[in-house]
This record gives sequence, structure tokens and C-alpha cells, in this order.
Amino acid sequence: MLYLAHMFHLGKHGTPLVRGQFEAWDYGPVHPALYHRLKIFGSSPVRNIFRRDGDVPEDQSEMIKEVADALPDTSSGRLVAITHWEGGAWAKNYQPGIRGIPIPNEYMIEEFNSRIRKFENSRKNGQKAVEHR
Repeated sequence: MLYLAHMFHLGKHGTPLVRGQFEAWDYGPVHPALYHRLKIFGSSPVRNIFRRDGDVPEDQSEMIKEVADALPDTSSGRLVAITHWEGGAWAKNYQPGIRGIPIPNEYMIEEFNSRIRKFENSRKNGQKAVEHR
């Protein structure tokens, strides 16, 4: 979900949501620093282990909330399907079994723009269909 929030923040604001880079791993995009910090939890719920060194800027907290609200109770399989979008940033960089391949922010911006265009086109086509009835 953080990857999606990062992608949408890049697309809407032109700036990264988090520092560091995501990488194209087998099951999807991974932020290695975050992964290594959280892997101790395994399949258990993750406790709030992050300390705040100040307030999170409003645009960042809103983006995280927006993505979390849009994907409540989303299964890991569904997240894989979303992030493995054909022609998307992960797919352009993924090489089976290889870790450490960065997903450039520019590719995420391209994917964001493609997703927005696809959404707008489907919305237009849906509205036209309704108009012609």
C-alpha cells in the first residue's frame, strides 16, 4: 500500500512520499529499508514501531489515508494484481528471482498517468453509453 501511496503522491504532487527507492521483487514492489525493519513481525500484525520526529506534512498523511481508505481489507493477492500491472513500473523493472533492481520514480509517475488516463477514458465511455440510452 505504501508503494501505491508513493506512486500517487509522485503523480499528484511531483515529489516522493518516502525517502529511498522501491525495488522490483518477486511478489511486488518492496521498500528494502522498511522490509528489513518489519520482517521481524512475520505474518503477525505490525505494531506502531515508528517514532515521529515532528508532524507529517498534510499532503503526505492525506495520501496515505486516501490509499488505506480505498483499499481496506485488501488481500495480498489483490495487492499483487494491482502492483503487477502490465506495462507498469514494477513490470518494467522486474527480473525473476533478482532483488536490488530499483523502480525509478519516473516510471511510477508514468504508471500513475497511464492509470489516470485509463480511468478517465473508461469514465467517458461509461458516460457516453448512458447518454445514448
